[in-house]
Amino acid sequence: MLNLERLRTLDALARHGSVSGAAEGLHVTTSAVSQQLAKLEREVGQPLLAKNGRGVRLTDAGRLLADHAERILSQVELAQSDIEAQRGRAVGELQIGAFPTAARGLFPAALAALRAGHPQLDVRSREMEPAEAVRRVVRGDLDLAVVLDWYNKPLPMPDGLAKRALLDDPADVAMPADHPLADRAEVNLEDFADDEWITWPEGEFCCDWLLFTLRGKGVEPRVAHVAEEHATQLALIAFGLGVSVTPRLGRGPVPPGVRVVPVRHAMSRHVYAVWRADADRRPSIRAAVDALAEAAATLSD
Repeated sequence: MLNLERLRTLDALARHGSVSGAAEGLHVTTSAVSQQLAKLEREVGQPLLAKNGRGVRLTDAGRLLADHAERILSQVELAQSDIEAQRGRAVGELQIGAFPTAARGLFPAALAALRAGHPQLDVRSREMEPAEAVRRVVRGDLDLAVVLDWYNKPLPMPDGLAKRALLDDPADVAMPADHPLADRAEVNLEDFADDEWITWPEGEFCCDWLLFTLRGKGVEPRVAHVAEEHATQLALIAFGLGVSVTPRLGRGPVPPGVRVVPVRHAMSRHVYAVWRADADRRPSIRAAVDALAEAAATLSD
């Protein structure tokens, strides 16, 4: 009889492409992954891995079994969903992820509500970029993720996922309080063509959106500083070191020396929850999405 956890380890290796990637996805050590795969090889009586430079690759037998493992684990997910749905209670473990400002702006209220309303549900949360969160939901490493689209740049979304809109998150321009435009009621992004910009790290979805949007308006931004956290960006702005686009969700208090001005043609992020469609019947998924929606509604009131 094949061991389910060892099949899960093989599936993780096939999806991540390396022992270290599988270990990260499963939240275990590389040694634990290697041990599970060695036991699985003994169970099937064939080598499943072969050396490939400094890493490993699946043998023909390994790829065959990994294909079966993917289907088996999908069926297990469906079985768990059906059992949980029949039981009608949110129980067990739930892994959720969100981009940082959603984790800051939505998770505290939502997770507290889940703890109070569903004490048998064990929720584990992590911050991560939207694209990575989507990949982890598809792979089954996460049960649920909070992700975003920008109004003019959607996040690529694979098939097989369900989604629910949570809120639209407006974004403003943050600038030093002594900036020439600081007293305006509204501004345009192109008004800052000559300013230095403070952006998110290169390759992050919001950074890609900002560069895409500015260039679409004929502005080639001069990026002076890069900071992942909005609080860091605002601290730099307070000392006159540039301007930034700053969404309102999870923004927190604006420090002295910073002026935040709305954009004339409103910009917003569409924030929503995603999960695997084959887990749609799980009460824990529904409870978590409802809690996130309730937390989002309080921000819109």
